[in-house]
Parts: sequence; structure tokens; C-alpha cells
Amino acid sequence: MEDEASAVRRGWVLAVLVIVIVAVVAGSAYYLFLRSGGGKKADLVIYAYDSFVSYNLAGATIHKFEEMYGVKVDVRTYGDAGSVIAQVIAEGEKTEADILLGVDNSYLAKVLNADILTPYKPQNIQLVPEHLIFDESYHVIPFDYGYIAIVYDTEAISDPPRSFQNLTEERWRGKLIVENPISSSTGAAFLLWTVAVYGGDGFDDFWRDLKPTVHSVQAGWDTAYEAFLNGEAPMVVSYSLDTAYSVYYYNDTRYRAVIMEEGGYAQIEGMGIVKWSKHKDLAQKFIEFALTEDFQREIPLNNWMLPVNPNVELPEEIQQYGVFPERNLTIPAEDIAANFDSWVETWQEIMS
Repeated sequence: MEDEASAVRRGWVLAVLVIVIVAVVAGSAYYLFLRSGGGKKADLVIYAYDSFVSYNLAGATIHKFEEMYGVKVDVRTYGDAGSVIAQVIAEGEKTEADILLGVDNSYLAKVLNADILTPYKPQNIQLVPEHLIFDESYHVIPFDYGYIAIVYDTEAISDPPRSFQNLTEERWRGKLIVENPISSSTGAAFLLWTVAVYGGDGFDDFWRDLKPTVHSVQAGWDTAYEAFLNGEAPMVVSYSLDTAYSVYYYNDTRYRAVIMEEGGYAQIEGMGIVKWSKHKDLAQKFIEFALTEDFQREIPLNNWMLPVNPNVELPEEIQQYGVFPERNLTIPAEDIAANFDSWVETWQEIMS
């Protein structure tokens, strides 16, 4: 049995621990309170995909806008771009979103058909090259773009596939992680890349040949890349700047990107003003801001995509380690609008 002095000491230690824990919890709560604007209600609400925050593009840019206009911006994330769009559609007129961020050229038809955005042609659209403007109705305004690529682990693969035909070879059986085009903008862009190569009448045969190569189909890019990093498979559908990312953060070139020799396909990301926004004037100001160099220069190292404003000089890491296609493949926007749903249905039938 412990003596009385020991019991007293134990009592004091427990009391101090309780005080410390209460102080830490209270301090954390107060910090979060301050980060949320001290309880102030947001003047602008942005719905975005997860990596807008996790990659820190939000952290690098939102405070500039807040300081510029003396407002508070609330960024809410809902997984991949497909999930963000579904969130706004589900909420409808009850949504608190003012801006939907992350709508790309794959999902344009879906958001236009859902009638959840209101058109706005910003003055700063003149800064954007014409070939990056994928919505001439200006419901969706482009803010960045990136090339889809196959990223591979050099510790597992020394000679990666260089063409789509290579990807279907027996040696790659079960070695590729892909994303679902229904819920993932990356997955949708990869599907469209195969349509751009093989056409609407031939992409299905390619996917039947590719199916044995596919290790798993993930709901979004985040989970797909996490599975890749965990060693579940040595290849993943991702982006052509992934090596630059690894060099910048880890000084490591283990993970390499390759664009298939048939040509590259660009995923162009955009944002639009939600139809039911209660702060449309401020939402318009944000879209104008997103096209300026103040926002655009933060994209390469904080979203690992390319800026649509050509006045922004690319960082050295991007220039040295980024992979760029020798030629670009495109699909007319009207063809995507007319056929995307049926292409996805065909993909589902093959991959189920």
C-alpha cells in the first residue's frame, strides 16, 4: 500500500494534469475561434475539392482577398470535384455556397444541365488564352490546368509503359490504380483522354484490354494516390507535375510521371457562381481576383497545376521536372456534353 505522502503527491500530479489538459483544450478552441473569424459569419462561402485546402492554394490566396475587401471567406471541402458538384446539386436552393470551385472540362455538361450556376463573364477573362476557355456561356471560368499522366514508382518499375497499347501488356497486370469518372474529375479526365485517343467508337475496346491492368478503382484522386504511396500498386493515374512536387517537398525523384506517346490531355479546372448565391457581387470580385497574378502565381507550388494567366513565370522546379506533351489532344466541348454520360455508362459496364 502507498503511504499518505505518496497519495498526496499522486493527487497533486493528477490535478496538474487535469489543469494542463483543460488549458490545452481551451487554447485550441480559442485558436479555432480566432481562425474562424472570431465567430463572424462568412461573407463568401466557397465549396471546393479537398486538395484546394490540403495543397494550400486556399491558404496562400484567400487571406489576400479577405484583406483586399475586408471580408471573411469560408472554404468548405467535399472530396473530389465530382463530390463537390453533387453536394451543391443535393442542397439546391438551400445551399450556402456562393462559388463552386473545381468544375473542369469533363463535368461542364453536368453542371450546365443541373442549372446550378449563373453566368458571369469577368473582365480578366481577356488574360486567359482562348484555347483554355472551355465554356463560352461563362458559367464556368477556368483558373488552372494540368496534364493527366501515369505516375510510377521507380523502385518497382525501371521501364514504364510509354503508350496506351503498352499499358495493356500482360506484364502490367494488376499494377495500375485508376479513379472513378463518376466521382473523380481525375478519373473523368483519364476516361476522356482514352476517348481522345481511340474515339467514341473505340475507347470501349481499349478499356476491355486495360481492365486486367487495373489493380483498383478509387473514388477520388486523394485515395488513389494514398493507395499508390502505400505500395498497393506501382502505377497510378495522376498528373504530370508529380515529380516536381516530390522534388520540391522531399528532394526525391522516386515517383516519375509519363505522358503516353499518343499525346497529352489537359484537365482544365474552373469555378462558377452558384445560382442561389446571396453574395453575387462579392463572388464576381473573387472570380476577377482568381485570374490575377496575385492568385495565379500561387497555383504551381500550392495546387501543382499550371496557371491560366500566361504572365505568371513557372517556378524552376516545374520547368525542370514537369512533364509536358509533345502534342495536345482535345475533344470538342459539344461532343463531351452530348456523349459524356453514355461514355461513363459504357465504362461502368466494362469495369463492373
